[in-house]
Amino acid sequence: MRKTQLALVIALAGGLAACGESSSLQVSDGTGPSPKLPEPNKTLIPTVNIAPAIGWPAGGKPIAAAGTQVAAFAEGLDHPRWLYVLPNGDVLVAETNAPPKPDDSTGIRGWVMKKVMGKAGAGVPSPNRITLLRDADHDGVAETRTVFLQNLNSPFGMTLVGNDLYVADTDRLLRFHYEPGATEIKTQPIKVTDLPGGTLNHHWTKNVIASKDGSKLYVTVGSNSNVGENGLDKEEGRAAIWEVDRATGNHRIFASGIRNPNGLAWEPTTGALWTAVNERDEIGSDLVPDYITSVKDGGFYGWPFSYYGQHVDVRVKPQNPDLVAKAIAPDYAVGPHTASLGLTFADGNSLPAQFKDGAFIGQHGSWNRKPHSGYKVIFVPFAAGKPNGQPIDVLTGFLDKDENALGRPVGVVIDQQGGLLVADDVGNKVWRVSSAK
Repeated sequence: MRKTQLALVIALAGGLAACGESSSLQVSDGTGPSPKLPEPNKTLIPTVNIAPAIGWPAGGKPIAAAGTQVAAFAEGLDHPRWLYVLPNGDVLVAETNAPPKPDDSTGIRGWVMKKVMGKAGAGVPSPNRITLLRDADHDGVAETRTVFLQNLNSPFGMTLVGNDLYVADTDRLLRFHYEPGATEIKTQPIKVTDLPGGTLNHHWTKNVIASKDGSKLYVTVGSNSNVGENGLDKEEGRAAIWEVDRATGNHRIFASGIRNPNGLAWEPTTGALWTAVNERDEIGSDLVPDYITSVKDGGFYGWPFSYYGQHVDVRVKPQNPDLVAKAIAPDYAVGPHTASLGLTFADGNSLPAQFKDGAFIGQHGSWNRKPHSGYKVIFVPFAAGKPNGQPIDVLTGFLDKDENALGRPVGVVIDQQGGLLVADDVGNKVWRVSSAK
């Protein structure tokens, strides 16, 4: 057994206590268009600082920004992660978790990550369904709940084009026929295209949105490793955003070198595609900042060979200096290890004026940073289609005084009444943020 493996076993045998180095910078230092990027700090024992998932106490809820209020839109869900609003105002929520991936749990590293994810609340079986929530009386609480789709395979992203509802399972992009107002779909899906999955499938979530004219679909596919340690041959078609022809299912790589893209949204001023991305782990609490960025057709964003443009990651073998020279630096950092997943632009929201132009981001929270980062929903102001200023906290209070996770925010979306909906996969709720009365 190698020294690193032995150290991990010793550390984790003590109950997964916090170990490794600590941050020397603030989260704000790793935020903005030009984040601070200290030298990598790869230690013998990687930083493992888990916020144990315990859920909300009776009556508990996050803390909303001044001028806003928060209440439960729906409760008693089973690991809700992603949200989509249908044209009639119905809300679809993907109740989902990781699929079985036995080859991602082998060896010491796999065992470590399984323990980490379990303690963080991600170890439960996937419900594999999409639930429909309806707030017909517009009082901010869903009074109708139905199983909309079931027997899926770790579903995540959803998008509607005409009467075609697309669902991104972990290994396939599916199309279902949808009738306006339907509360369930029982017809069999049509497979549009296969997506990278399998028994390794390290980053399993797949998101999908449609182009404005509906002819193309854009699908996120995360990497199969942290920094290519499973072999670059296992990364075929991954760490990328796919462009899929809706009519034929043919696809091409729209952008690559993006370690784990999740949120996708069209910026309303410029029409550019933006994504929220989880960057790499295990080179220190201050590296590497997660980010949001516009996505250029044919662009390469560094993974695994470099981060934040052309900062080379020496752990990756073999190196690829030609690709590094092409690496595009992201537009805006949102803090190291914040696990920024959800992304939606402010269009159509009815919150106070400070939230009128910009992006809401759901930050699921860190395990590889001491002290913790993320565990909140933030708003990044925009001007003329670009980030403009420091983030504003929208929802906080997801960690208690003992650093337990009461909830973890994931997907974010604006509902038909202009409120902000937030999926909380540890609290098993969907929160709704609205203007204070």
